[in-house]
Amino acid sequence: MSPLPIETIAAPVLGPESAGMLLTPEEFDQVTEYDDRYRYELIRGVLVVTPIPAEAEASPNDELGAMLRQHQREHSQGSHLDETLPERTIRTSSERRRADRVIWIGLGRCPDPAVDVPAVAIEFVSASRRDLRRDFGEKRREYQEAGVVEHWIVDRFLRNMTVYRNSPEGSSDVIVTEQENYQTPLLPGFELPLARLLTVADRWV
Repeated sequence: MSPLPIETIAAPVLGPESAGMLLTPEEFDQVTEYDDRYRYELIRGVLVVTPIPAEAEASPNDELGAMLRQHQREHSQGSHLDETLPERTIRTSSERRRADRVIWIGLGRCPDPAVDVPAVAIEFVSASRRDLRRDFGEKRREYQEAGVVEHWIVDRFLRNMTVYRNSPEGSSDVIVTEQENYQTPLLPGFELPLARLLTVADRWV
C-alpha cells in the first residue's frame, strides 16, 4: 500500500497584519510573497513588520550607494567592492535582520546573499526609540555573530556615524563626526564624507 502524500503547508503571504506571527528561521526564509511597502524581520521567533524607511533615511542611503558604485567603477582599487544593495536581510543562527544597506567585499564574484555574509552593514537612524535600541544594541551583537566585519550607523540627529569593527583580535568602535571623512581598510581608496550624507538627509527635514 502506497504511503499517503504528506500535506505541504504553503508559506504565508506577509503584510502588516502579519506582525506578531510566530515563525522559525526556516519558515521565514521560505516566504516569497509579501507586501513590499513594509519591512520584515524575525526577532526571537516573532515577525516584526515596519513601514519602509522615511525619505530622510532613504535619500542618504541612495547617495551612499551612488558613491560606492562610482568608487567601484572609477577607482583603481574599486574591484575590491563586489556589490552593494539596499534593504537586505542578514541571517544569524536565530534571527533575520533587515539592514538598510550592505556591502560585499573581497569575494571576487557576485555574492550569493543566502550564503555570503556582507562585510559591511549600514543603518540610517530613524526617529523611533525602539529602532535606535535595535541599531546600537541588538543589531551590533547579532551582526558580529553573523560575521559582519564593520557595522556603520549614520545618525542624522547626533550628526555623526558610529562604526563598530570586528576582527580576530576583538571588537572596537570609532565615532566619525560631521566634519570628517571615513576611510576603511576594507575598501582601499574609498572616502566617505559624512557631511554629504547628512546634507542629503536635511533636505527632507
